[in-house]
Amino acid sequence: MASFASLPPVLQPKEEDIQMMLSAGVHTGTRNSDASMQEYIWRRRNDGVHILNIGKTWEKLILAARVIVAIENPADVIAISARPYGMRAVLKFSHYTGAQSIAGRFTPGTFTNQITKQFREPRLLVVTDPRTDSQSVKEASYVNLPVIAFCDSDSPLQFVDVAIPANNKGKYSIGLLYWLLAREVLRLRGSVSRAGEWDVPVDLFFHRDVEELKKSEEEEAQKAEDVAAAAATPTYDEAVPDPAAAVEGAPAAAPDAAGFEAPAAGADYGTSWEGDQAAAAAPASEW
Repeated sequence: MASFASLPPVLQPKEEDIQMMLSAGVHTGTRNSDASMQEYIWRRRNDGVHILNIGKTWEKLILAARVIVAIENPADVIAISARPYGMRAVLKFSHYTGAQSIAGRFTPGTFTNQITKQFREPRLLVVTDPRTDSQSVKEASYVNLPVIAFCDSDSPLQFVDVAIPANNKGKYSIGLLYWLLAREVLRLRGSVSRAGEWDVPVDLFFHRDVEELKKSEEEEAQKAEDVAAAAATPTYDEAVPDPAAAVEGAPAAAPDAAGFEAPAAGADYGTSWEGDQAAAAAPASEW
């Protein structure tokens, strides 16, 4: 915990939080790096991929949450993501924190052109990628909007006020970052207790592909059909006796069919087949 010495004990991360960040690949950067992101890069692997300092990622997450909480009206905060992997996370973040959201293409002039119907005047901007969302970041600089951005190792930091070093290209990383930020905002507001866990699962913030959803639904439907077919198949509880286990010299007793009585011993059916069988079964005295 030496890297978190600047934070008070109540804001220190738990071991589960660090494990989740490592599992989601939050610390994984790209092969390229920007000069302004050098202080957030821990080292470079042999394959050329930069590794981000996850301690600074947590510190900047706490700082960003404190900045968001400082805004009196939660609706004055707007979260933007033009990247498909961040659209669901932005919508969920705005739902739980009360902020506004723009998922998809950002219309130029949203912050500067007052004639347009979608004109907005927020007080704080949260972007998923300053490179993909460059239009919104540039317009925020025109109207003096502070910008919070998730920045990868190759992200430009121009017009960015709070840079959170993290992997902003993976769907699990983006979803986890917005989940952690929303949880910390609610904790600072007092809506969620720090003693217990947040009842919202992190899976809700992950991007879901339409094809994967259809495939999973088809698999579940197929499993349901298999279960129904297995339940409709009749089962027989009566065990069939093994003829080999019968006593030598005594005929094996066949199970009676339901609704039929066993024929009496010595009954003559008047057919040649039963007669031939009886003759074959009779012992030959001449031999």
